[in-house]
Amino acid sequence: MACLLRGESYSLKTIVNRYAPQILFDMSKNSGQITKPVANLFQNKNFAFVSTLMKDGSPQITPTWIDIEENAEHSILINTAEGRVKHKNISRDPRLAISIMNRDNPYEMATIRGRVIEQIRLNAAEEHIDKLARKYLGVDKYPGRSPGEKRVILRVKPEKIFYQPPIR
Repeated sequence: MACLLRGESYSLKTIVNRYAPQILFDMSKNSGQITKPVANLFQNKNFAFVSTLMKDGSPQITPTWIDIEENAEHSILINTAEGRVKHKNISRDPRLAISIMNRDNPYEMATIRGRVIEQIRLNAAEEHIDKLARKYLGVDKYPGRSPGEKRVILRVKPEKIFYQPPIR
C-alpha cells in the first residue's frame, strides 16, 4: 500500500518504521505532564477544540482561544462567559478534552484529557480575555463583549496527554 506524504509516495511500512517509534515514545513520555513542545502549541496562535459533556452524555465541541499558565503543572486556561453551554457543562461535569494543532503544520498536534479544577472570575477573567485578544487579534481590548457579560477562566489540570511531533 502506497501513501502520499508531502507530495512523495511512501510505502505504509516506511512511514510506520520512520514515524511510529517517535510518536509512541512521545505518547508514553507525555502521559500527564506538559512538555515544552506541547506548551509551545498553547503559547502560539493556535486554535484549540474543547469538548465538554452535555447533560445526556453527548459531546459538545467548541473551537476556542486557549492559553497556558507556566506554573509547576502548566495549567491550561480557557476563557468563556458565564451561562454559555461550555460553562454550564463544566459546572455540572468538570471533565473535558482538548485538541490543538500547529496552524503552520497540522501534523504536529496534541490531545489532552483533563478536568477543570478552578473557575476564576472578575477582573482576572476580564484581563485574561484582553490578553487573548492581543494574542489572536492583535488588539488591546476584546471586541466581542456583550453588555452584562461576565467572563470566567476555566483552569484545566491535564490528566492524559498525547503529542504527535511534526512529520519532518
